[in-house]
Amino acid sequence: MGNKDIDWEMLRVAAKEAAKMAYAPYSNFPVGAAGLTETGEIVTGCNVENASIGLTLCAECGMVSDLHRKAAGKLVAAVASNPEGEALAPCGRCRQILIEAGGRELIVDGPGGPKSIVELLADPFTVEDLNERDRTI
Repeated sequence: MGNKDIDWEMLRVAAKEAAKMAYAPYSNFPVGAAGLTETGEIVTGCNVENASIGLTLCAECGMVSDLHRKAAGKLVAAVASNPEGEALAPCGRCRQILIEAGGRELIVDGPGGPKSIVELLADPFTVEDLNERDRTI
């Protein structure tokens, strides 16, 4: 599935709707995420804050949990947005989570438009690195 085959507007709307369910009493910055899977299914998530801050879950974490809960395969496209539907850049932690869920082919929408996850996370650490390490030990 190429970038031009992805209905980004539909994904942004799904992320916008998910942001409405966010639990963000500390930052007052609700975020929703939506992803398109290789099976054509839409998965979503929202941020869930915690008073300890470090235990806060980003919207992309919830979306990847939904992906696995539905056994929906790999992500092919993803977007996080605020409640107004504006695409947001994923944080570094989420970029790593996203590449694990979608692989190097994943396309992620953001403020500058859709980009490859590899453009957002140069020289990523992936399962292939673990396999390489196992061969050298």
